[in-house]
Amino acid sequence: MGKTIKYGYYPGCSLETTAKEYNLSIEVTAKLLDVELVELEDWSCCGASSGHSTNYELSLALPARNLAIAEKAKLNNVAVACAACFLRFKQTNHDLKANDELRNKVEKLIDMPYSGNVEVKHLVDIFANEVGLDEIKKRVRKPLKGLKLAAYYGCYLVRPPEITNFDDPENPQMIDNLLSAIGAEPVEYTHKVECCGGSLLLARMDIVVKLATDICKAATDAGAVGIVTACPLCMANLDTRQSGTHVPILHFSELLGLALGAEKKEYDVWLKRHINSPIGILKAQNLI
Repeated sequence: MGKTIKYGYYPGCSLETTAKEYNLSIEVTAKLLDVELVELEDWSCCGASSGHSTNYELSLALPARNLAIAEKAKLNNVAVACAACFLRFKQTNHDLKANDELRNKVEKLIDMPYSGNVEVKHLVDIFANEVGLDEIKKRVRKPLKGLKLAAYYGCYLVRPPEITNFDDPENPQMIDNLLSAIGAEPVEYTHKVECCGGSLLLARMDIVVKLATDICKAATDAGAVGIVTACPLCMANLDTRQSGTHVPILHFSELLGLALGAEKKEYDVWLKRHINSPIGILKAQNLI
């Protein structure tokens, strides 16, 4: 990789609030990999699952406004870290590019021109495929040897596959490949694309507890000492609603940053924000 990769960056609501550690670790990791993230000015909520379950046009207008901001800033690509935001942006581009009448209606709603020409990518994809696994391997300063981890993809990254175009919807490998590149050992298990409960966290706690606990048990039964996510909503559900288990849940960017040489003052902030602390499993392998 000979030059800096530049992307527009949409952090989304969770990374500004409940998942601040995710945003902080992404900023550090991006710099270590020469990825320049230009945060969109005056970005707003994408609507997540609440928007599309409430009003179809609203679910398109909210992401379209952010994509229109990227167009105005002459940014051809937008990077997102949240799997829910990723799906909403991809769905909006797909639906509006296929329907001129609907696109015109949304343009009036957001009072901005929108062409649908901004490409949306998740940061997992950018790091794994644009930076590249070989380049990441070259830059590793602290290999995460001895760390057995379960990569958790959930629903929004891989489904529907014709919209997200991210990875194999049944057996994705992109996060697994990143973990291998930084020296960790990804384990195969049965629940890597099972639902964690999504936005049911407040409405149906019983369902979320069962789903989250099943995922954690499946991961530990396969030998994992932790689970790696690429979505702040999945992170929240798995970290706070697992029952009878104490499995550490980590953002993929935290592990990348640690392996690539993040400073102690940086990763200390991330790791102390977790409910089920990952500090023990990292200390056990002399990684921190």
